[in-house]
Amino acid sequence: MPEPRETAVYTHGHHESVLRSHTWRTAANSAAYLLPSLKPHMRILDIGCGPGTITADLAELVPDGRVTGVDRAPEILEQARATAAGRGLTNVDFAVADVHALDYPDDTFCVVHAHQVLQHVGDPVRALREMKRVVRPGGLVAVRDADYEAMTWYPASEGLDAWLDLYRRVARANGGEPDAGRRLKAWALRAGLTDITATSGTWTFATPQERAWWSGLWADRTLASAYADRAVEGGHTDTAGLRGAAEAWREWGTREDGWFSVLHGEILCRKEA
Repeated sequence: MPEPRETAVYTHGHHESVLRSHTWRTAANSAAYLLPSLKPHMRILDIGCGPGTITADLAELVPDGRVTGVDRAPEILEQARATAAGRGLTNVDFAVADVHALDYPDDTFCVVHAHQVLQHVGDPVRALREMKRVVRPGGLVAVRDADYEAMTWYPASEGLDAWLDLYRRVARANGGEPDAGRRLKAWALRAGLTDITATSGTWTFATPQERAWWSGLWADRTLASAYADRAVEGGHTDTAGLRGAAEAWREWGTREDGWFSVLHGEILCRKEA
């Protein structure tokens, strides 16, 4: 039988407004729950590495080891390679891969890491089984995903309420699960992982600079990214609806009392020895 392959459509694409967010991510702000477990000699697989900022951070943290970053999109890997080269890293490499069918032998890596990946895949349980397969006995599967329904902000905004409802409908129509954060532990148990530490973490945007950045990238993403195309082509909204959502983002970003928090679920799973 053919190997399983990804069936979901990546909701965001790689528009500049999306990469504005992705390139901001670091190991410190997006993988803090994993960092105390890292050792200098480790071999790490970073799944869904995107432009490679977290991957490069991980490589710096395992100077005697090696990090492999993988992504489904070949074009984004060129940016990841440039990120690593710009930092002078020699212990990192990149490849195209599908998390549902990883092209690595059993028991290859000390750590398999995925940040904001399982919310976008067609079969997160199968993905976790693959992650478990390629990690060594005693090694770690580390996953972190946002939970869109749990996002919260102040002040109240009917426009942002409508944006969130629209986003969740579009993501599910594309085959993903936008409220992945709360489901990570359940998915891991179904995948056969047993030694699971479940935690949560947040991003918070409240300063004028943070509000301008966060609201601006979401306003632009709502109007110009692959998400915008899929929202309209899928019959979920029209261009007027997208403009209304973008305006709600920009209005929130101007509020002196504005505050936005993104909740993430996190799991750290140790494979049985």
